[in-house]
Amino acid sequence: MPDIYIEQMTELEDRFDSFDASRPKPFIIIALTLAAVFLGFQLIGPLIGFFLYIPFYPDNLMSAVEALQSPVKHPEVKMLLFVMQGVGACIGLILIPFFIRKWSKTEEKILDQPFFFLPFILVIGIVIVFMGLNSVFIEWNQNFKFPEALGWEESLRSMENRLTELTAFLTTYDSTAQIVVAFIVIAILPAIGEELVFRGIIQKELFRGTKNSHLSIWIAAAIFSAIHLQFYGFVPRMLLGVLFGYLYHWSGNLTLSMLAHFVNNGFTVVALYLHQQKIIDIDIENTESVPWQGVLFSAIFTAVLLYTFRKYYQQKNLTPSV
Repeated sequence: MPDIYIEQMTELEDRFDSFDASRPKPFIIIALTLAAVFLGFQLIGPLIGFFLYIPFYPDNLMSAVEALQSPVKHPEVKMLLFVMQGVGACIGLILIPFFIRKWSKTEEKILDQPFFFLPFILVIGIVIVFMGLNSVFIEWNQNFKFPEALGWEESLRSMENRLTELTAFLTTYDSTAQIVVAFIVIAILPAIGEELVFRGIIQKELFRGTKNSHLSIWIAAAIFSAIHLQFYGFVPRMLLGVLFGYLYHWSGNLTLSMLAHFVNNGFTVVALYLHQQKIIDIDIENTESVPWQGVLFSAIFTAVLLYTFRKYYQQKNLTPSV
């Protein structure tokens, strides 16, 4: 079935769906989701994680609070930060969105969706190969300069440097336990939670409100990137969100965008660890673009793999869910 017919069928279904009086308006769901995610991920979850870990902390409660004010100077607080972030992700990105999807009737039965081996392999290849192309945008975004008249450069750079310093602190692993916990907190939980939120709720609700699949994918990706509060990584992160969004749109399978997210984050965590152990020479945190030959290869191969992925689902006659 041609893709244009699939999109028309999907849009027609969603037009009828939009008249369902029992469903809240799309933008109400989106606003509620973002507010609930902020509270769960930034406030409630970390607070619960803090008190859960305190019995295992090597010092008393007050010293832990003081150490959190400048964590880079206190290596003993690293595991506490991981637990706070992990519990925050579980509550703010998984548990709360789960109930929002139930309440808003946005959910689809993720585990009941068909599994096909070829798309699974294609997704892994797409994400890894895309890194070469995205390196161009990483370098450009890192070197972006605001007009001096705006006066934004100093404050944004200062915030970016603090976040970079904290990230470097958290991704310097001192034990096997730390690398295992970091892999769970950085790779597994965000892959599940952020895809539930940004593709499984926000992208779907944007499409229900706008009836424009491309607009919904790009806006959801922009929100996904903005919420990380790293301007000098905004564009490459947004492009990753766009990639995840199209994989979800073309397949209708949220587990594939979760897989893509997991591969991207997991690859980074493992590559950082291997570089720190001097097993590989490649520094994944290097913001310089790969050589132009690598960028060209990445662009062509990414396009070929994406075309193959989309064509596969067209031939399966599976209707996208957004």
